[in-house]
Amino acid sequence: MTKLNQRNQAILLIILSAFCFAVMNLFVKLSGDIPSFQKSFFRNAVAVVFAAAVLLRSKSSFHWKKGNLKFLLLRSLFGTVGIVCNFYALDHIPLADASILNKMSPFFVIIFSLLLLKEKLTFFQGLAVSVAFIGTLFIIKPSFQNVDLFPAAIGLCSGMCAGIAYTFVRILGKRNENGPLIVFFFSAFSCLTMLPFLIFDYHPMEWWQVLMLLGAGLAATGGQFSITAAYCRAPAREISVYDYSQIIFATLLGVIILGELPDYYSFIGYAIICAMAILMYFYNNQKGIFKPRTSHSDSEK
Repeated sequence: MTKLNQRNQAILLIILSAFCFAVMNLFVKLSGDIPSFQKSFFRNAVAVVFAAAVLLRSKSSFHWKKGNLKFLLLRSLFGTVGIVCNFYALDHIPLADASILNKMSPFFVIIFSLLLLKEKLTFFQGLAVSVAFIGTLFIIKPSFQNVDLFPAAIGLCSGMCAGIAYTFVRILGKRNENGPLIVFFFSAFSCLTMLPFLIFDYHPMEWWQVLMLLGAGLAATGGQFSITAAYCRAPAREISVYDYSQIIFATLLGVIILGELPDYYSFIGYAIICAMAILMYFYNNQKGIFKPRTSHSDSEK
């Protein structure tokens, strides 16, 4: 298969994953007034089953490599907090706003790679991160009169936690940890930490709410496997910008199904953040500083 065909496949796969994650967020929002912890449990329960099936089918070990446990725990802890924050934001602000704030994670990866991996931060990267944060202000619209300020800040926190989690995924990748095991460990950790909240604050669900959460889990699993396959076919620096197509899907789904039309300032914020992502894409392609990812998790999930 030619390199061009591989790259085209990767682009289609990453766009498919973006659509799946947008659908996941839609299902989470449609599931109604259920605690974010409960939504997170059911969403990750589906991922646990699929990740375990992948490990069993490939006859891979369920045991991590020596010295990797602390990184798996930290990746799982921040990933779980990120999902809960994202689900909370989805319940309180428009779908597109929550999605773009969660998509700040790549910029946070740059910051925490500097802090945790001591990777060099170039002037252009620092400028792109700073301008992207200015873009978030148009979405969050900080003011005492803005009733959505707190959930929007929580949405940004979801992107930050996801960025920290992805940084630990990079550390685990450098330590040659098995990708499916990282996914399984994270999903199982998330379910176990959500279990006490589920037991003591369980909210009875209608049958359609169960279907919505199962749909969210299936969509997230589809997105995860699609993005993993994409990064197996082409370097992240060549295709990662297409992941921002999720914002287009989220906006369309929000308008068509939920009747949510983001305001003028939010669209300015979307444009700024996506512009910085596109500029980073061209910059990384020119410099060739990014390596292919070994694994990817949900938003994410």
